[in-house]
Amino acid sequence: MSSIVKFPSSTDNTTTSHDDSTVHEQLETTSPVANRTLSPDAFLGAATALKQQVVEATWTDGGGEVVDPTVYTGLLGTAFTCLRFYEATGSHQELQLSSDIVHSCAAAIAKTSTRYMTFLCGRGGIYALGAVIANYCGDLYKRNFYLGEFLELAQERALPVGPEEGGFGMSYDLLHGRAGFLWAALFINKHIGQETVPSDLLNPIVEAVIAGGRAGASDHAMCPLMYRWHGTRYWGAAYGLAGILHILLNFPLSEEDAEDVKKTLRYMMSKRFPHTGNYPSSEGNPRDSLVQWTHGAGGIAITLCKASEVFPNDREFRDAAIEAGEVVWKSGLVEKPGLADGASGNAYAFLALYRLTGDRIYEERAKAFGGFLYHNIKKLTTITNSHGRYSLYEGLAGTACLWCDLARPEKSRLPGFEI
Repeated sequence: MSSIVKFPSSTDNTTTSHDDSTVHEQLETTSPVANRTLSPDAFLGAATALKQQVVEATWTDGGGEVVDPTVYTGLLGTAFTCLRFYEATGSHQELQLSSDIVHSCAAAIAKTSTRYMTFLCGRGGIYALGAVIANYCGDLYKRNFYLGEFLELAQERALPVGPEEGGFGMSYDLLHGRAGFLWAALFINKHIGQETVPSDLLNPIVEAVIAGGRAGASDHAMCPLMYRWHGTRYWGAAYGLAGILHILLNFPLSEEDAEDVKKTLRYMMSKRFPHTGNYPSSEGNPRDSLVQWTHGAGGIAITLCKASEVFPNDREFRDAAIEAGEVVWKSGLVEKPGLADGASGNAYAFLALYRLTGDRIYEERAKAFGGFLYHNIKKLTTITNSHGRYSLYEGLAGTACLWCDLARPEKSRLPGFEI
């Protein structure tokens, strides 16, 4: 058998579809030692080496030039990766490196006209990361500067404007819209302290997101919340329902709002593909092929884990999360290594299930995916496009974060999605 999984054509971004035995065969035969569980030290050592490669490719070799200052595909993803390593190791060298990178990204974005305010793709990521890193460094001047910039963003009138006031100009999704801004605020409040970004600023934005979902579902009898991105009703984590609902679940919701979130999740669960259990990438899309974080069961599993945590008395969400995890496992290994559309992102679905259930089978499955990446990373790297090869969401920085988290799975969080 070939030394690496034979992936499907890269032209359609599909995943392979296998039963459990075939998946195990894939994972166990890709390398003579791939079926041996790597130790936490082995994962952390590999993560450190890969992180260094990312730093050299995106920062050192480029002389600090900032072409893309975003978290998703740009240099700021390297800063986030260094922060994750600081959290895991306590290395102040990682913290200082992260601070230096953020400073350069902040200078670069000041010269651009990007309208996005989100964590992953806009100014929100620079100011949120800058404030958190400066706080860890004990640099109150920089912390207050970045917080001031972030709070100025929060004053943007379009954020809390509801649909009844014509507030459709700004999208609601995680990558480019209001949910992505709210995630940046949650990130600040987690690391610096609750109410650092005050609830009286955030609650109107949450209300606007819910109001927008209701307006978007006004012609939909079965689903109370629905959103469009470029005219399409996406369901996945990046552009659609799974990502938006995941953010809403991190805020206190009224009984009515909570019921609408639950009914929307139940509607999605009712529309799973009957033969595979996977989820459509968008409303009414009959194509059952995408099983990843961006679209399909990979990202939705993590949202369902969060729903089970928030609504522990509703067993259906826990069951659906477990079933979504089975879809990811049985579908096998997607052809890319990254978080957005690759094996690293899908491994985080298992880590979320491990934290939810405490069942070590999910830790083992995450490590199986991580082990496959470990033994085949050089070959998989050639699949990744050159633009995003070292980025957080499309490339190797995301894999480095995964390996770092596999060394401490109980503290794992998918970067830019889980709080």
